[in-house]
Amino acid sequence: MGIHDTAIIDPSAGIDADVEIGPYSIVGPQVEIGAGTRIGPHVVIRGPTRIGRDNRIFQFASLGDDPQDKKYAGEDTRLEIGDRNTIREYCSINRGTAQDVGVTRIGDDNWLMAYVHIAHDCQVGSNVIMANNATLAGHVRVGDWAIFAGFSGAHQFCRVGAHCFLGMYAGVSKDVPAYVMVMGQPGEPRGINAEGLKRRGFTKEQIRNIREAYRILYRSGQKLAEALETLSTLAAEQPELLPMVESIRSSERSIIR
Repeated sequence: MGIHDTAIIDPSAGIDADVEIGPYSIVGPQVEIGAGTRIGPHVVIRGPTRIGRDNRIFQFASLGDDPQDKKYAGEDTRLEIGDRNTIREYCSINRGTAQDVGVTRIGDDNWLMAYVHIAHDCQVGSNVIMANNATLAGHVRVGDWAIFAGFSGAHQFCRVGAHCFLGMYAGVSKDVPAYVMVMGQPGEPRGINAEGLKRRGFTKEQIRNIREAYRILYRSGQKLAEALETLSTLAAEQPELLPMVESIRSSERSIIR
């Protein structure tokens, strides 16, 4: 472990002694990096940025640079990355803007494959997988355990609920309720992410209940308000439905339907 002689590190950066930084990487001022994090060659990290413990950041990634927003005028915004994330080649994650909460956040145990872009002010949960070239526009919120297939993406201000699955090339411009699987352009609901739920230990009964909730939401002919009321009643005895209910209730752009 250690910092390569060719790496350029600002003296004010707070880097734990147990951090590895590869050749020709650049770490600017107001950057904090936690113990066990490994940074490959040719990585650029600008601050204010805080990176947690045991992350692995591959070559040519760009973290914490200015938001790609014409309204940005040099305000003091930041990027926060949690622990145990894998950030592969050419990923780019920008800081927040003053027009939102001022911070882009990435949780823990996420897997970001090559060329993933996460724009300003996004709030990404934990255990999220984003395959090659998946993209989040500004202000997107992503729940835990969501999966984005290659070249999929979300429009500005969209919310993608926990345990969702966006298929390859899928694009969403409205919110996606928890558990829902989306395919196509424009993205359309195509059932629930049953395989993902099995892998995460959901029981057969829980998956059956979630499948029935999807039927109520998308195939019963009920209006959205009626379906939400029905699901809220069911969730009192089927708590696994609560993430879906809350993701619908909190939607500001309306849901894909």
